Amino acid sequence: MQFSDLHPWDLSPKEAIALQRELAGRVVLRDDVAASVRLVAGVDVSNARFATSVYAAVVLFDLLTGEVTECVTASADRAFPYVPGLLSFRELPVVLAAFRKLQRIPDVVLVDGQGIAHPRRLGLASHLGLWLDLPTIGCAKSRLCGAHDVPGSRRGDWSCLMDDGAEIGRVVRTRDRIKPLYVSPGHKVDMERAVQVVLDCGCGYRLPEPTRQAHIESNRVRVMQM
Repeated sequence: MQFSDLHPWDLSPKEAIALQRELAGRVVLRDDVAASVRLVAGVDVSNARFATSVYAAVVLFDLLTGEVTECVTASADRAFPYVPGLLSFRELPVVLAAFRKLQRIPDVVLVDGQGIAHPRRLGLASHLGLWLDLPTIGCAKSRLCGAHDVPGSRRGDWSCLMDDGAEIGRVVRTRDRIKPLYVSPGHKVDMERAVQVVLDCGCGYRLPEPTRQAHIESNRVRVMQM
């Protein structure tokens, strides 16, 4: 894939926070996903919390065939330090390096991380969406901010994730009686489509299959290079 640089990475944490606030104003929450989604890119990053190395995997998953059609990885030895709320500055450079190796352009990108469900409304999925200019969705295993009721126990049940009176995501049950996931729009997608894509990517596991496969691959690369 080819895409233009959005901004430099040699920033201090204070500068990164200011940039997050500026970029959040560019995020589009209108649905721009193709009517028929086929190729979904799953994104995951593996690293030890305070380690300097990070490992990214991008898996292209074909919803029609149920197969992985492409898988690319990248690693970086000197990453931005671990700072709560600034995870995208640590993980996104290596994710972008992986995307530059991808041969086909996905219809939508599904990220193991937050979209707008972030204190400054710019989680990893939103930040990535601005770089790629593609529809992106955050699908996280844990909550970063906001409050919610417990969703119903059946697959497809959800509750609103609210922060400062605004809906920033949905807490979605992807398997019956299994811990839900935190789904939020990243860029160029609305709330309803974000939830629908996550559910459409279910293959019997808690995690959507594209990010589940990316998780497996990013961990494999990390273990191989340790």
